[in-house]
Amino acid sequence: MDKPVPPRYLPYGEGGWRLSMGLLSLDPAEWIEADADYPAQLALKEELLATRHDAVFQALPGTEAAQAEVLALLAHHLPARFPDRFRRAGNALHSLADDRRIALDDSGRAPLDIAGRLVQEDLCLMRAGPEGYELVAASLCFPASWRLADKIGRPMLAIHAPVPGYAEKLGKPVDRFFGFLKADKPVWRFNWSLPDNDRLFSPTGHGRAAHDPEITAENIGQRVFIRVERQTLRRLPASGDILFTIRTYLDRLDRLEPFPPLARALLGAVGDLTPGMTRYKSIQPFRAALEEYLTRVGGA
Repeated sequence: MDKPVPPRYLPYGEGGWRLSMGLLSLDPAEWIEADADYPAQLALKEELLATRHDAVFQALPGTEAAQAEVLALLAHHLPARFPDRFRRAGNALHSLADDRRIALDDSGRAPLDIAGRLVQEDLCLMRAGPEGYELVAASLCFPASWRLADKIGRPMLAIHAPVPGYAEKLGKPVDRFFGFLKADKPVWRFNWSLPDNDRLFSPTGHGRAAHDPEITAENIGQRVFIRVERQTLRRLPASGDILFTIRTYLDRLDRLEPFPPLARALLGAVGDLTPGMTRYKSIQPFRAALEEYLTRVGGA
């Protein structure tokens, strides 16, 4: 029998929560991640881009050069970082994991659209504007309860308006940080949530508060998932824009059962959430069942 392993990332692992940027220095070599889920996730991206393109890709006029800069960075980085997964062949990149050939000079697609088909990450391009950095282009196939059409062209403060406490606690610090971010000093951070589904493409769901009687302490381990976003920020040296990447990991909640300390840590993090954040993260419908389950699994 295989020895159980915990989820790859544990942003709740210290058992607390507070609203913060939580930025960490990023080794540029570790900018992008690729794993066994690559073929399935890239197939889902291709399906979404074919059937719901306007919902998952948007770009404002004037962003073409910055988009091309992102594509060039990835075309260089991927075969150098993952020589067993990617091979450059002229103006194309061959993805060995799923035997796809991605044309890097496809004139029928925007450069950021092509770039999004190379990696499991979502890619968001931010540009300085009169009210702060604005979302000006994105390949966003795996949103966590937000819609690209609602955010494109808007500044950070407006983008995060639904987040309780963001304007008061993080609005100005985030704007200052974006202004000072250096091209050679990329950073990363985490975000986590507990959705009651395992859909990577999940553009709705924030703010649910009504009790869900179908989720109980007995079945919540199979019904609720731990969704962790590994987010990176790096300034593009030529355009000066900022590229924000989002890599999503999903694990069923019962993956914590062999690890009581992690269940206790998540219980502590959930307990630290403000009432507004509990509603925002849509935990309220099953919070009582969640706390009972984590208390039992954690042995608390």
